[in-house]
Amino acid sequence: MTDRERARVLLGVNIDHVATVRQARGTTYPDLLEAASLARSGGADYITFHLREDRRHIQDEDARRLCQMPGVRMNMEMAATTEMLRIACALKPEDVCLVPEKRQELTTEGGLDVAGQLAAITGICGELRSEGIRPALFIDPEPDQIRAAAAAGVQVVELHTGRYAELRESSAVEVELSRLRRAVVQGQGLGLQVNAGHGLTVENVASVAAIPGVAELNIGHAIIARAVMVGLVESVREMKVAMQVEAIPQP
Repeated sequence: MTDRERARVLLGVNIDHVATVRQARGTTYPDLLEAASLARSGGADYITFHLREDRRHIQDEDARRLCQMPGVRMNMEMAATTEMLRIACALKPEDVCLVPEKRQELTTEGGLDVAGQLAAITGICGELRSEGIRPALFIDPEPDQIRAAAAAGVQVVELHTGRYAELRESSAVEVELSRLRRAVVQGQGLGLQVNAGHGLTVENVASVAAIPGVAELNIGHAIIARAVMVGLVESVREMKVAMQVEAIPQP
């Protein structure tokens, strides 16, 4: 492998906001399974959905139907609660990513505080593994949270890229990218697979996809919003093209 070898980063397409459109009118359409199939046709490597405690978009029946789709890897995002653990263990998606939730937030605002609730998260991850489900933790790119994730016994972390996505001034963007790069190196050094996501678009995804060691990206809102204009298959294709960049070697 050369320093400039082309990266192969997987794309998980989050279809939550297809359900948001449906819930706005309480209809039976658009259909989540059709959306998942179209995303796969566009090049999605797997499908992500978030069953929130307030059921603002994805519903229990959606989760059940999605997890029954043959040959499609499902990544279920959920809060670290007893109710969600019970549902996940019944549905058995391939992956479960634990995320923080607040009822008043529009979208997830930050990473999970693994260090502050290590015992509880370790227990939930252990139960998921016992059911054949691979647990992951959605965390900020902070050294103490990465160490805590490794201590919790997970194999995968997803770095929260929301701060990077919100920045506009180039020097601030580079500082945040450097923080993400260090987090990837630290995570890999602890034996973790390192994914990333939140707020990524075709305009800003390339720099994250180019970080050596980033394995997967989870992207939803930007893809679904663009799909209103060009269709879901084309929107996913555009994102895949934006992700196909050469890995930037570490200094």
